[in-house]
Amino acid sequence: MSQQNTSSGLELPHLTGLEARIAERIVPTLADLGYELVRLSVLGRDTPTIQIMADRANGSLISVEDCEQISHAVGAVLDVDDPIPGAWMLEVSSAGIDRPLTRAKDWERFAGHLAKAELDVPLNGRRRFSGTVMGTRDGKGVIRLDDGTEAELPLAEVRKARLILTDALIEASAALSGITPEAESDGETPRVPKLNPKKPGKKKQ
Repeated sequence: MSQQNTSSGLELPHLTGLEARIAERIVPTLADLGYELVRLSVLGRDTPTIQIMADRANGSLISVEDCEQISHAVGAVLDVDDPIPGAWMLEVSSAGIDRPLTRAKDWERFAGHLAKAELDVPLNGRRRFSGTVMGTRDGKGVIRLDDGTEAELPLAEVRKARLILTDALIEASAALSGITPEAESDGETPRVPKLNPKKPGKKKQ
């Protein structure tokens, strides 16, 4: 995973091939609507499924209605550009509270929260790391380990990285979404928008 940008300068997760071409087409549309692309995958062959994970530009969670808006807008773009021959399906989901860290800005935005990461290439003999996100430094994601030391993970070599669900992260996500502790539904955890993790999108005939 390394920093990648569109021609308009918008930061993308690291993508290649077909996924990169699709991202290049849809990210400007997402930006116009106030959303950002977190992750994009194309799965399957006969009827490929384009899976899009998105959030708001300020990092807050998106709602079911947001998923529907993204699905319609992205479906329209892909209908015109036609990057995949034949039929395809579109799924849109929120990044979720324990979201993946796919861009340098994610490492900066969620500094202070716990995360786990896995590298493609071992660093000092290990591939897996967990600890507190400390931001970025010289193109590397910095994570403070349990023993107090810091590991600098080359973003280009991060296979996957994800936040760890904690009370602090739930509270921070609720604050970004404009939800206050007084709006709790059960007296234990703040209410967050209900997500549609697998929103069926437009099928191209």
